[in-house]
Amino acid sequence: MTPATGPPSQRIDLFTIFPDLVGAWLNSSLIGRARTSGLLDLRVHDLREAADDPRRSVDDSPYGGGAGMVLAPGPLFRAVEQAVPRRPLLLLDPGGRRFDQVWARELAGGSGFSLLCGRYEGVDQRVADHLVDGRLSIGDFVLSGGEIAALAVVEAVARLVPGVMGNEDSAVEESFGAGLLEYPQYTRPASFRGWDVPDILLSGDHGRVKRWRHAQSLARTMQQRPDLIEARGGLTDEERALLAEMASDGLSSEVP
Repeated sequence: MTPATGPPSQRIDLFTIFPDLVGAWLNSSLIGRARTSGLLDLRVHDLREAADDPRRSVDDSPYGGGAGMVLAPGPLFRAVEQAVPRRPLLLLDPGGRRFDQVWARELAGGSGFSLLCGRYEGVDQRVADHLVDGRLSIGDFVLSGGEIAALAVVEAVARLVPGVMGNEDSAVEESFGAGLLEYPQYTRPASFRGWDVPDILLSGDHGRVKRWRHAQSLARTMQQRPDLIEARGGLTDEERALLAEMASDGLSSEVP
Protein backbone atom coordinates (compact mmCIF):
# COMPACT_ATOMS: atom_id res chain seq x y z
CA MET A 1 0.00 0.00 0.00
CA THR A 2 1.35 3.41 -0.98
CA PRO A 3 0.96 6.08 1.70
CA ALA A 4 -1.11 9.15 0.93
CA THR A 5 0.65 12.35 -0.09
CA GLY A 6 2.44 14.28 2.62
CA PRO A 7 5.56 13.42 4.58
CA PRO A 8 5.12 10.49 6.97
CA SER A 9 6.30 11.07 10.51
CA GLN A 10 7.58 7.54 11.03
CA ARG A 11 9.09 4.99 8.63
CA ILE A 12 9.32 1.36 9.66
CA ASP A 13 10.90 -1.35 7.48
CA LEU A 14 10.16 -5.03 8.16
CA PHE A 15 12.21 -7.87 6.67
CA THR A 16 10.47 -11.25 6.62
CA ILE A 17 9.89 -14.43 4.61
CA PHE A 18 6.13 -13.94 5.09
CA PRO A 19 5.39 -10.52 3.55
CA ASP A 20 1.73 -11.31 2.82
CA LEU A 21 1.05 -12.32 6.41
CA VAL A 22 2.71 -9.21 7.80
CA GLY A 23 1.27 -6.90 5.15
CA ALA A 24 -2.32 -7.98 5.78
CA TRP A 25 -2.06 -7.06 9.45
CA LEU A 26 -0.39 -3.73 8.72
CA ASN A 27 -3.26 -2.77 6.42
CA SER A 28 -5.88 -3.32 9.12
CA SER A 29 -7.49 -1.25 11.86
CA LEU A 30 -5.61 1.62 13.52
CA ILE A 31 -2.29 0.86 11.83
CA GLY A 32 -3.91 0.54 8.42
CA ARG A 33 -5.63 3.91 8.75
CA ALA A 34 -2.40 5.58 9.81
CA ARG A 35 -0.63 3.94 6.89
CA THR A 36 -3.25 5.13 4.41
CA SER A 37 -3.15 8.69 5.77
CA GLY A 38 0.63 8.87 5.51
CA LEU A 39 1.32 9.12 9.23
CA LEU A 40 3.17 5.80 9.00
CA ASP A 41 5.42 4.71 6.15
CA LEU A 42 5.46 0.93 6.58
CA ARG A 43 7.60 -1.04 4.13
CA VAL A 44 7.61 -4.83 4.04
CA HIS A 45 10.55 -6.56 2.35
CA ASP A 46 10.49 -10.19 1.23
CA LEU A 47 13.82 -11.78 2.13
CA ARG A 48 13.31 -14.39 -0.60
CA GLU A 49 13.52 -11.68 -3.27
CA ALA A 50 17.17 -11.23 -2.30
CA ALA A 51 17.98 -14.93 -2.81
CA ASP A 52 20.39 -15.77 -5.63
CA ASP A 53 19.12 -19.21 -6.66
CA PRO A 54 16.02 -20.37 -8.58
CA ARG A 55 14.51 -21.88 -5.42
CA ARG A 56 14.72 -18.51 -3.64
CA SER A 57 16.52 -20.14 -0.74
CA VAL A 58 17.15 -18.08 2.38
CA ASP A 59 18.28 -20.83 4.77
CA ASP A 60 20.84 -23.60 5.02
CA SER A 61 21.93 -26.34 7.42
CA PRO A 62 24.17 -25.26 10.32
CA TYR A 63 27.89 -25.96 10.36
CA GLY A 64 28.72 -28.50 13.03
CA GLY A 65 25.38 -30.26 12.64
CA GLY A 66 22.20 -29.91 14.61
CA ALA A 67 18.47 -29.82 14.11
CA GLY A 68 16.75 -27.28 11.90
CA MET A 69 17.92 -24.67 9.45
CA VAL A 70 19.57 -21.27 9.82
CA LEU A 71 18.86 -18.09 7.87
CA ALA A 72 21.90 -17.52 5.66
CA PRO A 73 23.79 -14.22 5.62
CA GLY A 74 23.74 -13.63 1.85
CA PRO A 75 20.02 -12.99 1.31
CA LEU A 76 19.70 -11.00 4.54
CA PHE A 77 22.62 -8.70 3.79
CA ARG A 78 21.45 -8.17 0.21
CA ALA A 79 17.85 -7.45 1.25
CA VAL A 80 18.95 -4.80 3.73
CA GLU A 81 21.53 -3.24 1.41
CA GLN A 82 18.97 -3.00 -1.41
CA ALA A 83 16.28 -1.46 0.79
CA VAL A 84 18.54 1.04 2.61
CA PRO A 85 16.19 0.98 5.62
CA ARG A 86 15.95 3.38 8.51
CA ARG A 87 18.26 2.67 11.39
CA PRO A 88 18.39 1.26 13.97
CA LEU A 89 17.86 -2.15 12.39
CA LEU A 90 16.80 -4.53 15.16
CA LEU A 91 16.85 -8.32 15.02
CA LEU A 92 13.92 -10.03 16.75
CA ASP A 93 15.82 -12.44 18.97
CA PRO A 94 15.15 -14.08 22.38
CA GLY A 95 18.57 -12.98 23.57
CA GLY A 96 17.91 -9.33 22.84
CA ARG A 97 17.08 -6.41 25.10
CA ARG A 98 13.58 -6.73 26.56
CA PHE A 99 11.13 -4.46 24.77
CA ASP A 100 9.09 -2.15 27.00
CA GLN A 101 7.13 1.09 26.91
CA VAL A 102 10.24 3.18 27.51
CA TRP A 103 11.88 1.72 24.42
CA ALA A 104 8.65 2.15 22.45
CA ARG A 105 8.69 5.87 23.28
CA GLU A 106 12.33 6.11 22.22
CA LEU A 107 11.57 4.56 18.84
CA ALA A 108 8.44 6.67 18.36
CA GLY A 109 10.47 9.80 18.97
CA GLY A 110 12.81 9.11 16.05
CA SER A 111 12.32 9.24 12.30
CA GLY A 112 12.04 5.48 11.95
CA PHE A 113 13.58 2.08 12.56
CA SER A 114 13.64 -1.41 11.02
CA LEU A 115 12.95 -4.94 12.18
CA LEU A 116 14.48 -8.19 10.91
CA CYS A 117 12.36 -11.27 11.60
CA GLY A 118 14.30 -14.42 12.36
CA ARG A 119 13.03 -17.91 11.49
CA TYR A 120 13.93 -21.56 11.88
CA GLU A 121 16.84 -22.02 14.32
CA GLY A 122 17.88 -18.40 14.05
CA VAL A 123 20.18 -16.34 11.84
CA ASP A 124 23.84 -16.72 10.90
CA GLN A 125 25.85 -15.05 13.65
CA ARG A 126 27.47 -12.71 11.15
CA VAL A 127 24.07 -11.09 10.68
CA ALA A 128 23.86 -10.36 14.40
CA ASP A 129 27.48 -9.20 14.52
CA HIS A 130 27.76 -7.07 11.38
CA LEU A 131 24.37 -6.25 9.86
CA VAL A 132 21.96 -5.26 12.62
CA ASP A 133 22.34 -2.51 15.22
CA GLY A 134 20.87 -4.48 18.10
CA ARG A 135 18.56 -7.29 19.15
CA LEU A 136 15.08 -7.05 20.61
CA SER A 137 13.02 -9.57 22.58
CA ILE A 138 9.36 -9.31 23.61
CA GLY A 139 9.68 -11.90 26.38
CA ASP A 140 11.20 -15.10 27.66
CA PHE A 141 9.32 -17.57 25.49
CA VAL A 142 9.85 -19.22 22.12
CA LEU A 143 8.07 -18.38 18.87
CA SER A 144 8.50 -19.97 15.45
CA GLY A 145 9.66 -16.67 14.04
CA GLY A 146 9.90 -12.96 14.62
CA GLU A 147 6.80 -11.85 12.74
CA ILE A 148 4.38 -11.81 15.68
CA ALA A 149 6.96 -10.05 17.82
CA ALA A 150 7.61 -7.48 15.08
CA LEU A 151 3.92 -6.68 14.76
CA ALA A 152 3.67 -6.19 18.52
CA VAL A 153 6.55 -3.72 18.36
CA VAL A 154 5.02 -1.85 15.43
CA GLU A 155 1.69 -1.41 17.21
CA ALA A 156 3.28 -0.33 20.50
CA VAL A 157 5.38 2.30 18.72
CA ALA A 158 2.73 3.43 16.23
CA ARG A 159 0.25 4.27 19.00
CA LEU A 160 2.74 6.82 20.31
CA VAL A 161 3.27 8.58 16.97
CA PRO A 162 1.35 11.91 17.03
CA GLY A 163 -1.89 11.70 15.07
CA VAL A 164 -2.14 7.92 14.90
CA MET A 165 -4.60 7.68 17.78
CA GLY A 166 -7.74 9.78 17.61
CA ASN A 167 -7.45 10.79 21.27
CA GLU A 168 -3.86 11.66 22.12
CA ASP A 169 -4.61 11.36 25.85
CA SER A 170 -5.24 7.64 25.42
CA ALA A 171 -1.57 6.86 24.91
CA VAL A 172 -0.71 8.76 28.09
CA GLU A 173 -3.36 7.22 30.32
CA GLU A 174 -2.96 3.59 29.24
CA SER A 175 -0.97 1.03 31.21
CA PHE A 176 2.75 1.81 31.43
CA GLY A 177 2.18 5.34 30.10
CA ALA A 178 3.54 6.73 33.39
CA GLY A 179 5.14 3.55 34.65
CA LEU A 180 1.84 2.39 36.17
CA LEU A 181 -0.98 0.04 35.24
CA GLU A 182 -4.14 1.69 33.99
CA TYR A 183 -7.02 2.43 36.35
CA PRO A 184 -10.21 0.29 36.09
CA GLN A 185 -12.74 1.33 33.45
CA TYR A 186 -16.56 1.17 33.56
CA THR A 187 -19.38 1.87 31.13
CA ARG A 188 -23.19 1.56 31.06
CA PRO A 189 -25.19 0.22 32.80
CA ALA A 190 -24.35 1.75 36.17
CA SER A 191 -25.49 -1.46 37.85
CA PHE A 192 -24.96 -4.90 36.30
CA ARG A 193 -26.02 -8.09 38.09
CA GLY A 194 -25.65 -6.38 41.42
CA TRP A 195 -22.19 -4.96 40.67
CA ASP A 196 -22.25 -1.16 40.75
CA VAL A 197 -20.02 1.43 39.17
CA PRO A 198 -18.16 3.36 41.92
CA ASP A 199 -20.19 6.37 42.99
CA ILE A 200 -17.31 8.76 42.41
CA LEU A 201 -17.41 8.09 38.65
CA LEU A 202 -21.05 9.19 38.60
CA SER A 203 -20.45 12.32 40.66
CA GLY A 204 -19.51 14.70 37.86
CA ASP A 205 -16.58 15.97 39.96
CA HIS A 206 -13.85 15.69 37.31
CA GLY A 207 -11.04 16.73 39.63
CA ARG A 208 -11.89 14.07 42.19
CA VAL A 209 -12.40 11.48 39.44
CA LYS A 210 -8.92 12.23 38.14
CA ARG A 211 -7.39 11.83 41.60
CA TRP A 212 -9.37 8.62 42.20
CA ARG A 213 -8.14 7.18 38.91
CA HIS A 214 -4.54 7.98 39.75
CA ALA A 215 -4.94 6.38 43.16
CA GLN A 216 -6.47 3.30 41.54
CA SER A 217 -3.52 3.06 39.16
CA LEU A 218 -1.12 3.24 42.08
CA ALA A 219 -3.02 0.66 44.11
CA ARG A 220 -3.44 -1.73 41.18
CA THR A 221 0.25 -1.49 40.30
CA MET A 222 1.31 -2.11 43.90
CA GLN A 223 -0.85 -5.21 44.01
CA GLN A 224 -0.21 -6.68 40.56
CA ARG A 225 3.18 -5.31 39.47
CA PRO A 226 5.17 -4.10 42.48
CA ASP A 227 8.30 -4.27 40.34
CA LEU A 228 7.03 -1.24 38.42
CA ILE A 229 6.69 0.75 41.65
CA GLU A 230 10.21 -0.26 42.62
CA ALA A 231 11.50 0.81 39.18
CA ARG A 232 10.01 4.26 39.79
CA GLY A 233 11.91 4.53 43.06
CA GLY A 234 8.90 3.73 45.24
CA LEU A 235 5.96 5.93 46.14
CA THR A 236 6.35 9.66 46.61
CA ASP A 237 4.99 11.40 49.71
CA GLU A 238 2.26 12.91 47.51
CA GLU A 239 1.22 9.48 46.26
CA ARG A 240 1.08 8.08 49.78
CA ALA A 241 -1.10 10.99 50.82
CA LEU A 242 -3.37 10.45 47.82
CA LEU A 243 -3.82 6.77 48.63
CA ALA A 244 -4.69 7.64 52.20
CA GLU A 245 -7.18 10.26 51.02
CA MET A 246 -8.86 7.84 48.64
CA ALA A 247 -9.03 4.94 51.09
CA SER A 248 -12.68 5.78 51.77
CA ASP A 249 -13.48 5.16 48.10
CA GLY A 250 -12.61 1.49 48.21
CA LEU A 251 -8.82 1.54 48.19
CA SER A 252 -6.87 -0.28 50.86
CA SER A 253 -5.56 2.02 53.57
CA GLU A 254 -2.44 -0.11 53.88
CA VAL A 255 0.30 1.54 51.83
CA PRO A 256 3.59 -0.36 51.48
